Amino acid sequence: MAKKLFVGNIAWTTTDEELQEAFASFGDIEEVVIIKDKFSNRSKGFGFVTFIDDSAADEAITAMDGKELNGRNLAVNEARPPKYDN
Repeated sequence: MAKKLFVGNIAWTTTDEELQEAFASFGDIEEVVIIKDKFSNRSKGFGFVTFIDDSAADEAITAMDGKELNGRNLAVNEARPPKYDN
């Protein structure tokens, strides 16, 4: 089953490809997305990396949380579903 990771504190200049390259050594990746502002198309500074294998995702969390990428220390943890107020 796939596991999605939240990646925060991403440098504004980091591309989806750079983020994928940073996480690729841990296992097969299903999807990499850096969230962008819909008006300016500028990075919002966070994104998601989805691993095909849960154990690869867990390894990536351990290894990449606090690691530097493009001058910023990444914050990496398991993504949680969004909370909606009714």
